[in-house]
Order: sequence, then C-alpha cells, then structure tokens
Amino acid sequence: MGTKEKIQEQNSVDTLEQNNNEIVLYNDDVNTFDHVINTLIYACEHTAEQAEQCSIIVHYKGKCTVKTGSYKELEPRCSMLLEAGLSAEIV
Repeated sequence: MGTKEKIQEQNSVDTLEQNNNEIVLYNDDVNTFDHVINTLIYACEHTAEQAEQCSIIVHYKGKCTVKTGSYKELEPRCSMLLEAGLSAEIV
C-alpha cells in the first residue's frame, strides 16, 4: 500500500470516528414520561414517536442511546438534557 492510499484510508477512519459519539440517557425515579419525551423532542430533535420509544427503553432497560454524532454536535444537546434534569452523558 502506497503513502497516498494510507493517507486516504486514515482520512476515512478519522471521518468515521468523528460520528462515533453517543448521548446515553439513563433512567431515574424523578422525571415523568411526558417530561422526558418533550425534552428529547426539544434537545435531540426527535419525533414524538422516537422520543416515546426512547423513554420506554430507558424505563425498562435503564439506559438508551438517544443521539449519535460528533462530540461537538452532541455537547450542546447533552447540556440541554442535563439542564432539564435528565441523567445523560456523551460516550
């Protein structure tokens, strides 16, 4: 493999890795389904159906990935979730 191919391969890997971050939302005993759903619609631009499905998964499984993308894109969204009283982190 030549130098040009190695550089192109590395650039492809770098591009893929930029979108490998996730916001994981965790279950709690404080927030209502409606609050979680409305917050996901606002902060993550979910449809009502997506937000409802995520809230159900969080409730029964304890956590759910609610958004994927670059860290730079996810950071303000995760901050909105946290400011709304939800438990979330970027992984």
